Amino acid sequence: MQIGRRVFSLSVGALALSACMPGGPGQPQVARPDPALEPGLRPQPNAAYDAWVAAFRDRAASRGISQATLDSAFRGQGFLPGVIERDRNQTEFRRSLEDYLAIVAPDDKIVFGRRAYASQRSALNAVEARYGVPADILASIWGLESYFGTKKGKIPVISATSTLAWEGRRGRFFESNLMDALRILQTGDAVPSQLVGSWAGAMGHTQLIPNAYQQHAVDFDGDGKRDIWSANPIDAFATTARFLTNAGWRKGLNWGQEVILPQGFSPSLLGRRSKRAVSAWRDMGVRGARGAALAGSSAGIIAPMGVGRPAFLVTHNFDMILRYNPSENYGLGVGYMAGRLAGAGPLVGQFGRDATGLTLEDRKALQRGLSRAGFDAGTPDGVIGKKTIAAIEAYQRAQGLGVTGQPSRALLDRLG
Repeated sequence: MQIGRRVFSLSVGALALSACMPGGPGQPQVARPDPALEPGLRPQPNAAYDAWVAAFRDRAASRGISQATLDSAFRGQGFLPGVIERDRNQTEFRRSLEDYLAIVAPDDKIVFGRRAYASQRSALNAVEARYGVPADILASIWGLESYFGTKKGKIPVISATSTLAWEGRRGRFFESNLMDALRILQTGDAVPSQLVGSWAGAMGHTQLIPNAYQQHAVDFDGDGKRDIWSANPIDAFATTARFLTNAGWRKGLNWGQEVILPQGFSPSLLGRRSKRAVSAWRDMGVRGARGAALAGSSAGIIAPMGVGRPAFLVTHNFDMILRYNPSENYGLGVGYMAGRLAGAGPLVGQFGRDATGLTLEDRKALQRGLSRAGFDAGTPDGVIGKKTIAAIEAYQRAQGLGVTGQPSRALLDRLG
């Protein structure tokens, strides 16, 4: 779950030391930074942050957080500059839909995800029966948020939320999440070592921020804990389903579908808030991809990369997915992945050539060619990121070419 709709030791001087001090015998487990994390995601000295933390401890104590909870929660925590950088550069808001789907739903992930979906089908069906949110939608969110439970994040939640609360751009929001993270520890739903996750403090199988956890968490299996962290994801599925239901999910209504737009379709008609009767879209010549009938009663149409590229009819329930994460790319990623997990094929619409004249397959071939030539371009996913740009620059430099770092047809042809 993304955000935007969605401390410490006994004295300020001891805060810097606490990041290096292990818990003693009998003390709670500490949410330590993983040594594999980049330096910006490991605690760094920051006197202003330390002072903020000291003041926050008093505010937390005044709201019922015990000294024992504060001490155990913030032992080993600190300022993480890397989370501030990530707050400014969220993939689902910066990338084109084509790049985003290539990142979050590549073919190998679909294959893996179908196995994971099958392994949890009975749990997902039970949750669907109670809350009315389809099993494939829940499985898709699971896949996008934590790669089906295999990548739940390694950044300590207390460090992440306190850093972003101190930084101040959304200080009130993150301080509220920090306070709720402490309440999770105080009630015993989790221990400090479990509170790790994303740069924004999202946790568990379906990456819930602490605020959402406190408002919607469910003990679905009846073991006495609302456990979204353990190997069994059923509480996470139920919590996410309850979140969507409370947001306004309508049972029996699809999120939407891919559609083919008629010739001459006006871009002025696009927009998820510009909803019309589905019968009106049908009368305009809009038809379902692969011949599917248009579903629902009222819907909008979005085409994130413009008319002539993939387009989607989206319903009220698409808007509910955006309550989980406000990016339209994210919502389409959830819908697309859900369909693929349930057995559907890839999109019918084509994204075509990019500004450099290359298709997604061309860009994958370029990456493979660079790697074959000894310049590691990373996973050949067709997404031109920092690693691919660095590989292009290194190749151009080695070949005595002008160093641009930009993909091109000429470069692809040269790499053969």
